Amino acid sequence: MRSFVVSEEEGVLTCEVRESDVGPGDPSDILVAVEFSGVNYKDALVASAHSRVRRLPLLIAGVDASGTVAQSNDSNFPVGARVAVHGGDLGVARDGGFAEYVYAPARYLSPLPDTVSNHDAMVIGTAGFTAMASMLALERHGLDATGEVLVTGATGGVGSLAITFLRASGYQAVASTGSPEESQWLLERGATRIIGREEIADRPDRVLAGERWSGAIDCVGGETLHHILRSLRCSAAVAACGLVASPDLHTNVYPFITRAVSLIGIDAVEAPEATRRKVWAALGEIAPKVDFAPLVDRTVGLDELTSALDLIRNGKTRGRILVKPTSGDVPLPHELLIGND
Repeated sequence: MRSFVVSEEEGVLTCEVRESDVGPGDPSDILVAVEFSGVNYKDALVASAHSRVRRLPLLIAGVDASGTVAQSNDSNFPVGARVAVHGGDLGVARDGGFAEYVYAPARYLSPLPDTVSNHDAMVIGTAGFTAMASMLALERHGLDATGEVLVTGATGGVGSLAITFLRASGYQAVASTGSPEESQWLLERGATRIIGREEIADRPDRVLAGERWSGAIDCVGGETLHHILRSLRCSAAVAACGLVASPDLHTNVYPFITRAVSLIGIDAVEAPEATRRKVWAALGEIAPKVDFAPLVDRTVGLDELTSALDLIRNGKTRGRILVKPTSGDVPLPHELLIGND
């Protein structure tokens, strides 16, 4: 089976496509034939030297995948079912989706709605799941549809999908980006206007900025998140789902005790089954309203993954990079063939 393997030995990082044998981590694991995977910022961190994210010295990378169940003893996921695979330690501490097959426990699998193809499931991917979970969290908090919703890191996977979903749901999405040359593309995705990173908040000399945002989805973290908190409207919330700029947050309590704002953390990795069902149901409802094609930056094979990861790492993409690990039918893994003899 062809796969994209990340290994590090004595400080030397190697990323290469090789033939790998795949086996279940547990007898109850489900085997999925991968049709598509997606390249995420987390994948770029896994495929970096001295990675603080990768927890094995050697593994098949890829934190998500979509495809068809090839072997299963779970009645909830019969052979032939279309599924998305993401979350947990997939592609971080166990073999992931940058391969022709992936084994995963049932809790990592989500049945795909009829309105979402295997291709579009990975245009959505972990990024789109995070974007939708963020929007739903803001709605539960009482998001005001009459005001503007800020989205930072807007040209990235989470950001561009958040803009798309907000627009399809009737909200006014303001895109913040450090790539002004992509402004027209963001407007076409549904942004009502574009601002630069430095325009998120005003009055930097004061503890609070003017009240501007009815809500925010922040993919950046660090100083950006601090300024969002300073400039949220009274009782508004920000869904924090990224740390591209920094994982550190240096702020003060004034926004919380003076304007009653809220900081909501979004965890797409260990989302419980009930949350996964709700998010994928919402994605199934919104999918017919969305043209996913413009959200695909490019589709690559396993041999092109190293350069694709560099693009993600350096913020040189708009939308999603998809991975198609095979161009045709692939034999079942060696271990499974032995088991069927």
